[in-house]
This record gives sequence, structure tokens and C-alpha cells, in this order.
Amino acid sequence: MFDYRTFATRKLAALGPKYLPFADVASADVPLSRLLRLSLFQVTVGMALVMLVGTLNRVMIVELNVPATLVAVMLALPLVFAPFRTLIGYKSDIHVSALGLRRIPYIWKGTLCQFGGFAIMPFALLVLSGYGEAVDAPRWIGLSAAALSFLLVGAGVHIVQTVGLALATDLVEEADQPKVVGLMYVMLLLGMVASALVYGAMLENYTPGRLIQVIQGSAVVTVALNLLAMWKQEARSRARAQEMKAARPMAFQAAWTQLARTKGIIRLLAVICLGTFGFGMADVLLEPYGGQVLGLSVADTTKLTALFAGGTLVGFGVASRLLSGTTAPENLAMTGAAIGAPGFGAIIFAAMGGGTPLFLLGTFFVGLGAGLFGHATLTAMMRAAPKDRIGLALGAWGAAQATAAGVGVALAGIVRDLIVGLQTPTGSAAHAPYTVVFTIEAIALLLALAVILPMARRVSKRIDITTTNTKRMEAS
Repeated sequence: MFDYRTFATRKLAALGPKYLPFADVASADVPLSRLLRLSLFQVTVGMALVMLVGTLNRVMIVELNVPATLVAVMLALPLVFAPFRTLIGYKSDIHVSALGLRRIPYIWKGTLCQFGGFAIMPFALLVLSGYGEAVDAPRWIGLSAAALSFLLVGAGVHIVQTVGLALATDLVEEADQPKVVGLMYVMLLLGMVASALVYGAMLENYTPGRLIQVIQGSAVVTVALNLLAMWKQEARSRARAQEMKAARPMAFQAAWTQLARTKGIIRLLAVICLGTFGFGMADVLLEPYGGQVLGLSVADTTKLTALFAGGTLVGFGVASRLLSGTTAPENLAMTGAAIGAPGFGAIIFAAMGGGTPLFLLGTFFVGLGAGLFGHATLTAMMRAAPKDRIGLALGAWGAAQATAAGVGVALAGIVRDLIVGLQTPTGSAAHAPYTVVFTIEAIALLLALAVILPMARRVSKRIDITTTNTKRMEAS
């Protein structure tokens, strides 16, 4: 009798390495199913990002009438924790426990932070906005509670993502570490797309009660998925625990100094900061822009995050194909920034007659550029770092990216509110504050291009020399 399930399983296994980026990282010891289960921690990170940057910033600005500056500051609060990503990754490398576990305890602590932040967030937002019976509550209560909730969720995201990526690299061979990190980020984008669609459908008919249900439901799902992701991923070993107690690891400051002295690292970190700042400022304003300028609904603007993440996913897929060949990551990072700049131009002109289709097209191209840029800079960082400092390099990349994104988000809201305050009632244009911010983003991407250009030229010369030498050896 023909077994359809076996046939389907074999077909999916055969298609996986061809169509799923980084699926060829799986092995007999670490099957793809185990890696995909571990990647669920990235799904919860994607849920948190969509909730904070996608849904809540629109609801707080438009429905709850919270000033955009205050919203931007709230969304930028995780910036306080972002620089510690490098330290978190390093501490999980040298963590000593009785059972020899290094990564799992940190992932669990980060999960608890995420849950706690989501648990108190909805009521804090209602008090902050003065909605309903909360109108008589002191404003400082809502402000402090909302700040605490955003800080907890942000801290949890940083801890879970940094240590989760380090755990993923522990499971595979050194040569496959860039691939498994890429797979984790593909799952992050898939989680963002899926959660954006779910949130959009659940908030189609927006009410404060429905918002509370969605946020608290996200808290429960976060704990469940992270527990499933951690299950039997890190083996217990008392012998390893004894070895770690006896070892004397290098101090964090010395390890960081060694990494910083590596040729090209500082310039690469500057490129990461400029590019991420350019792509990140739009996070807090894309949905309000669609709602206030183009008249889109809450559900429609929430789905913008899915479109942006879809473009980023395509960028990651294309980057994975190109970087597995001879394409230099520095050149691909330039391509990503070059695609993002005109994408912001399309978003700007959408309010000047281009309409919603041009806005959606620009959003997709910005996401595509962000995917190419993010994957390329991640790969460049890992290739430039010493072999025994990959985890530290991942933390440095994440810290630079998160810090730049946080600064961009905060600055975007501040610039928008300043321009709104300077406008006159008779001569005001709804799109003007957003146009200024999107223009700043395009300029930041052009600056990133200028900084990375010398690196790309050096890499291209090195590739040309290697190719020429190879041809001469083959000819002789």
C-alpha cells in the first residue's frame, strides 16, 4: 500500500535545502526539525517587535492620542539595554552552573522578562492615555508602568535573541555557524509576518478590551514557544561544569579590546550603525503615516509590517544565495543601502499623488534593502572576527544594530512632533513631518554607502588578485 505520508515527507525534505534558505545546515546529529524548534525563540522575538513597533505605536498615537514623542521614547527604552548584548553573549559563554548549562538559564530569564512586560503593558497604556475610568488616575502611574513594561519586553528580547543565537551556533560545526544564524533570522522574519497578519485580523474591529486580550495572549504564547524551543537543546554535563569552574576565561574588557583591534571591525560597526539608523527610523512612523496621511485602517497599517518583513525575508533569501558563492558581503551591503534609499523616495511621493500603491511598493523595497544589508553586515562581521570570538562578534553586531535602531526610533518621533509644533494651522501639510524623517533616513543610507565603499573596493581587489592567481596556477 502506498504511504502518502512517507512520500510527502521525502518530498519536503528534498525541497527544503533548495527553497528554504540555510536548510543545508542540518545534519544527522542536528536535524532540521531540531533547528526549527530552536528557532521558535526568534518567532517570539518577532511577535514582540511587531507588537511594539508595529501595532502599539499606531494605536497609541492615533487611537489613544498619546504624543508621538512619548511613544517614540517608550519604543526606544530597550535602547538602554541594547549595549549590554555583547556582555550578555560573553557571560553566557563562560556561565558556570552545577549542571553545566550555559545558555538555557539566560534564555529563561529573558522569557520571564518578556512575559512580565506583556502582562502589565495593556493596563499601563490605558492609564497613560486616560481612557475610560482611568481618566482620574495620576498620569505618573501610567507613565512609569508603561515605561517599565516596554523596558522589560525590550530587555527580554535582547537576552533571548543574543543567547539563543549563541546556542544555535553551539549546535553546529564552525563552518556552518553563519548558515544557522541566517536560518534563525529567516524564522524571525516569518514570525513577524505571521504575527502581523494575526494581529491585523484580531484588531480588525479595534476596542480597548480586544487590545488587552491580544497583548496578554502574546505573553502566554511567548512562554509556551520559548519553553518548546529550549526543550533538550543543551545537554547537561557535570564534567563540563567542573571544567568551567577550573578554567580562567579572559576578562570581557580584554576580549572586546582584542576584537576591536581586528582590521576593519570599527569601520564595519560604523556602517552597521548608519544603515540600521537609516532603516530603523521608519519603524515608528510607517503605520501612523499610513493612517493619518493615506487614511488606512488599523488592520491595514498593521499588515504593513507583514509587507515590510516579507521584503526583508526576500532580501535574506537572495543574500543567502549570493553569499554562498563569490559575492563579497561588503558589496551586498552596498546594494541593500542603494535599494533602501529610493524606497524611501517612493514612500515620500506616495503622499504627493502616488497614492497607496506607491507607498506599498516603497515599503517593500525598504524591507528588501534592509534584508540584504542586515544579512551582509552580519556575515561580514562573522568573517572579520577571530574564530574563537564568533559569539562576541554576534553580540557586538546585535548591540550596534539595536542601539542604532533605538536612537532612530526615538529621533523619528521627536522630529515629527517638533515639525508638527512649528506648523501653522492654515499652512500645515499632514505629510510634511513624515517627509522630513524619511529624507533623513535616505541620507543616512547614503552615508553608509560612503563609509563602506573603501572596504568594498579592497575586497574586490583581493578577489581579483585571488582569481588571477588561480587562473595562472591552472594555466601552468
